[in-house]
Amino acid sequence: LQLVESGGGLVQPGGSLRLSCATSGSTLEEYATGWHRQAPGKEREAVATITSGGTTNYADSVKGRFTISRDNAKNTLYLQMDSLKPEDTGVYYCRVYTKYLEFWGQGTLVTVSS
Repeated sequence: LQLVESGGGLVQPGGSLRLSCATSGSTLEEYATGWHRQAPGKEREAVATITSGGTTNYADSVKGRFTISRDNAKNTLYLQMDSLKPEDTGVYYCRVYTKYLEFWGQGTLVTVSS
């Protein structure tokens, strides 16, 4: 399974970005999925997850601002990020996983700065 993220970039505080994670090599509906991020000098942390059944979970720091979704027909995972803050800056990774396997994308950089 291969994962390719896109959609990162530089945005001002209060702005929005939409990240995409295109997968290939298998059917996305078989997996749980999520977005993680790693800020400079910090450990990677989970941002949001969505199961194959559509159940979502968010880190407290992004609740109400970020929305995770997936399109199984397109084998693509999304992260809509609104009301961005400077502390949202980091490299964002998509993760696709089962109980026994996990796959990571290469990451896409999000910078929130004025």
